[in-house]
Amino acid sequence: MKTKLLSILFLLLASFTFAQEVGFTAKTNREKLGINERLRIDFTMTENGDNFNPPDFRGFSVVAGPSQSIRNSWVNGKRSFEKTYTYYLKPNARGNFTIGQATVEIKGELYKTTPIPINVTAAVSTPTDGDNQEILSDTDIHLIAKVSKTKPYLNEGILVEYVLYVSPKVEISNYNIIDSPKFADFWSQEINIKSLNFINSTYNGEPYRKVVLQKSVLYPQKTGKLKIEPLAISLGVGVPSNRRDIFGRRLYETIDKTVAASERTIDVQPLPEKDKPANFTGAVGSFDFSVTASRTSLDATESLQAKVRVSGKGNFKLFEIPRLKTPASLEVYEPEHLENVNTNERGMYGNITNAYTIVPQQKGKYPIQPISFSYFDVNSKTYKTLTSKEILITVENGPLASSTPQYTGEENNTSVQKQPVVSAGKQFKYIKLDGNLSDKKEEAFLGSYTYWGLMLLSLGSIPILFMLRKKAAVKTPESVNASKKADKLAKKYLSAAKKNLGDSQAFYIALEKALHNYLKAKLSLSTAEMSKEKIEGLLEEKGVDTITIQQFIKLLKSCEFARYAPTSSTAIQEDYSAAVQVITKLDKEI
Repeated sequence: MKTKLLSILFLLLASFTFAQEVGFTAKTNREKLGINERLRIDFTMTENGDNFNPPDFRGFSVVAGPSQSIRNSWVNGKRSFEKTYTYYLKPNARGNFTIGQATVEIKGELYKTTPIPINVTAAVSTPTDGDNQEILSDTDIHLIAKVSKTKPYLNEGILVEYVLYVSPKVEISNYNIIDSPKFADFWSQEINIKSLNFINSTYNGEPYRKVVLQKSVLYPQKTGKLKIEPLAISLGVGVPSNRRDIFGRRLYETIDKTVAASERTIDVQPLPEKDKPANFTGAVGSFDFSVTASRTSLDATESLQAKVRVSGKGNFKLFEIPRLKTPASLEVYEPEHLENVNTNERGMYGNITNAYTIVPQQKGKYPIQPISFSYFDVNSKTYKTLTSKEILITVENGPLASSTPQYTGEENNTSVQKQPVVSAGKQFKYIKLDGNLSDKKEEAFLGSYTYWGLMLLSLGSIPILFMLRKKAAVKTPESVNASKKADKLAKKYLSAAKKNLGDSQAFYIALEKALHNYLKAKLSLSTAEMSKEKIEGLLEEKGVDTITIQQFIKLLKSCEFARYAPTSSTAIQEDYSAAVQVITKLDKEI
């Protein structure tokens, strides 16, 4: 009996020990890899199982597998068993990913692996392919990043080309960009390549075919050594296999291969401080500069357009155009900014223009003073300054104020048009010192004829005052004209916003700029003073109605809100109409 109990206990312990040896694990050959490398992952079970289910490998593509291997051995009377499923994975993007749980059934029990975190970085210079000799290919494929200039100046344009070299031994069936460079320290513009055409070339002295995959123009925004991240692509590559057809010709097989360009470093030089003009605003390249007027002779209240234009080749979007200088007696509106800029392999070229609308109010001659534009010429490595010519505006008909300076054509002209002086004549009389005064007997005012006359006059004037007030409430032609003028001014400032009624983001950017430009013109504000609190205080000082102020501030808040949340077309139309009304009210009240 005792022997039987011992035997049962031994069997229970043996089965418990065996059950503890059952395992199901996942193991990778690395936890960090470049986007141009491959990852190997093994799912191993210590007992033969059924219904193996791999994870979905989110963030990766399976390039090989599953391959299955079984190891079954006996050592010193002990059995050892392992069954492994192996996969080779290719990352699809940079970032942190997790290999999920795989599952398998072993003797009716469900086993799961532990999730494995994987970090995918930018492409590495010397990739390895996960120790899988079967998918390694001895193909000559090279992706090269070519930089037009390795020591550019700050804001000088350079060209980066990504060129793929392919050996005649292999064939390319397709390609896909899986990781594009970010160009974090550059202003960048990609150049569109219409078609990809292979041409014959050489690489390291050997015959190759090459194709340009991507071109970008970069303008460095920092000095010092800046890195250009690599481009990584996935290729379908046809490579010769060890198999042959019935005629003895080698058969090709297509493999999926990831290649990446090496990381490049450029050394950006600062612009020289010596001889830097005071009006230099960052223009680098080769430019022309001009100031022109649509006409130089007109009547008062007519308008002309003066254009300040910079043309040529360089960093057009990264500097400011100098402002036009006009006499204070000319009414000048905020300029309309016009761009006609294109980008090719040599960088940005074209022109940018600020167009000013000018409306003279009085007769006379008004000089538009010369203005200067400075830039750094990368060819001569020197600063250059271009100065416009003076433009004389002649206003032939209109009112002439005595305080208006009149241009005589002489330098430092300070002459003023002389007006005839009216003779005093008999406008003023001497005070008589001898007044021949006489004493007058004082009479009681209360109850006098004068007292009762004044009382009757006061009572009789009440109906007259009432009629005059009612008449004043009716709009005169002058007030109607003033209202129309204010409405026209509002629509002028809001013209850019109206053009973008179908584009929410562009509309609110233009609307906010229009509101700010209006306040700049009316209240002589600078951009730094454009806080809502400052605006509200200044409008209150000008005596603007509280409701009008609140409507204006509400519009500014709508512009800010639209940056972070989508806006309906109905709300856009309502805000435009509200802006026209508010500017019209402000113009009349100010």
